[in-house]
Amino acid sequence: MPQENNLKEKIETRTAVCAVIGLGYVGLPLAVELALAGFKVIGIDNDPTKVASILKGESYIPDVPSDVLKKVVESGALTATSDFSVLSNCDTVNICVPTPLNKTRDPDISFIIDSLEGIKPHVHSGMMVILESTTYPGTTDEIVVPAVTGTDMELGRDIFVAFSPERVDPGNPTFNTRNIPKVVGGATPECTKIAALFYRQFLEKVYRSEEHTSELQSHSFISY
Repeated sequence: MPQENNLKEKIETRTAVCAVIGLGYVGLPLAVELALAGFKVIGIDNDPTKVASILKGESYIPDVPSDVLKKVVESGALTATSDFSVLSNCDTVNICVPTPLNKTRDPDISFIIDSLEGIKPHVHSGMMVILESTTYPGTTDEIVVPAVTGTDMELGRDIFVAFSPERVDPGNPTFNTRNIPKVVGGATPECTKIAALFYRQFLEKVYRSEEHTSELQSHSFISY
């Protein structure tokens, strides 16, 4: 079975194991929504205090109630670790690490690069890697794709890469991770298709990058 069809089946049946790297204002709500939708989710963060809090069901993010977090942790739907080796058994990986502005007012992508270094030893056929961190144009094609494809992985057939810019508004009682319109673009048409299918399992409105809609302009991009 082609890897595209295999990953599609896992996503549609929600048997895919999903990893979220970076458990802050973007990553933790995303991980919880995935868990609530029925996926097995592994959160990865290099901050041991965040990992410990999640494992105890204690939220440090205002938009994630502790009772909801505790529910998905106790059910086994969500766990957390600092060990990147768990990626060997994951089907999807969302990179949600911070990209603070540097002195020249450009995004500092060092955390993205560190994440890719952690991912590389565990890349396998059938995996999808999605970058959500705010960054400059070209990061996905120029940095993420070379890091995960190597020499024996064909993009869009063996491995899938996409970019879906984080769209969060912390503390907003009306718009949250689930209902803010999401736009996604893949490194190939096949990557776009698979990434859009993935997000449509747990978000209300998902648009491929080629789809133009005024609704996307009605929500600000707020990055953390």
